[in-house]
Amino acid sequence: MQSYTVKEWIQDFEAGKYDTRLAKLYADDSQVEYQKDRYVKTLTAYRKYFDEEAVSLYSAPGRTELGGNHTDHQRGEVLAAAINRDAIAAAAAVPEPAVTVVSEGYEKLTVSLQDLERRKEDAGSTKALIRGVLAGIQERGYRIGGFQAYVTSDVLVGAGLSSSAAYETLIGTIVNCLYNAGKIPAMEIAEIGKYAENIYFGKPCGLMDQAACSLGGLVHIDFAEEDDPKTEHIDFDMNRYGYSLCITDTKGSHADLTEEYAAVPAEMKRAAEFFGKDVLREVNTEMLFANLKELRAAAGDRAVLRTIHFITENARVQQEKDALKKGDMEKFLALVKASGASSFQYLQNIYTNTDVQHQNVSVALAVSELYLGENGVCRVHGGGFAGTIQAYVKNEMTDGYRALMDSVFGEGASSVLKIRNYGGVSFLE
Repeated sequence: MQSYTVKEWIQDFEAGKYDTRLAKLYADDSQVEYQKDRYVKTLTAYRKYFDEEAVSLYSAPGRTELGGNHTDHQRGEVLAAAINRDAIAAAAAVPEPAVTVVSEGYEKLTVSLQDLERRKEDAGSTKALIRGVLAGIQERGYRIGGFQAYVTSDVLVGAGLSSSAAYETLIGTIVNCLYNAGKIPAMEIAEIGKYAENIYFGKPCGLMDQAACSLGGLVHIDFAEEDDPKTEHIDFDMNRYGYSLCITDTKGSHADLTEEYAAVPAEMKRAAEFFGKDVLREVNTEMLFANLKELRAAAGDRAVLRTIHFITENARVQQEKDALKKGDMEKFLALVKASGASSFQYLQNIYTNTDVQHQNVSVALAVSELYLGENGVCRVHGGGFAGTIQAYVKNEMTDGYRALMDSVFGEGASSVLKIRNYGGVSFLE
């Protein structure tokens, strides 16, 4: 792992020394100037808060979910990909037993390495994520140590691109590089991030977000074996088939939605328990049909519908993977459309019943379908209820589509994402 002074880093970025690295890391030549400016600003901010000394640079991407909406927490299968939006940090080891982090737009915070117990009052905070990652690394027998860092991110918070998972991966990557010679496997860093989010932050999520951010690339993940998820990277260039992946942030509020998110795995688990199973991965269609009346009475109709979603969505992921590997874009898009319909009808994570007057995601899907017609497909993205939608749009329609979505949801709401082949990394790795 190489480190230079802030001054040396800035000089080299401005001289274009890292242009090729930036183009490769962000999978887009047009990103180079933006990223150069971003890294220089990060280094400059680091110098403002900390002494100018030898520092290293780190990056951890956000993620997009291509298939498997709410399947990971039931030990299902997913298709997910790292994206070319990320959290980056300038960081350096320090001898003090503490981690000090300044995130852009927030106050400096410090976590003592001698106090890594979970604190209820920190739930939902950045400090909880940092403390949880540090505790998770230590509990697994790896080394931890003090460091100071300045962090910035262009993974939109609350937009379904996994800003928290990117942050967890970033902190895990820094500790891995500074104190463990990079020997902590990427999937283990993901598991540590999930631990931090579940136990310390207080959000009941599965492992998909952290796995996609940490592993990088487009990956099929099978969570059938909870302690040993099976992964397969898939080489697929959407642009080769004439499509762009567009994400639209509908700007819906995530306030007071924790119970909505938590109800999805809770109801699925309740349905699984009816069959004497831990998760829905162990339930099939035949079991459902044979016990449907009793399941409705025991778990409620929404749990039944969410069970139907899981069973059909989990099977769909394998079909989507096969379509991508064969280069059958038409088949893949048909499956994406079916996935979106299942999320709307059965999973029911498009809007909250407690506020039917605000249905940003529903409006975004309706407008997209009306505008695109046969020129693309769309679906809810991520947890749902608010946040983002995903659309696969023919390249010639992309500019018009983005302009329309921006006119509805605000300037910059819609963007084109590229799949990034790198997970959490030291910049010069």
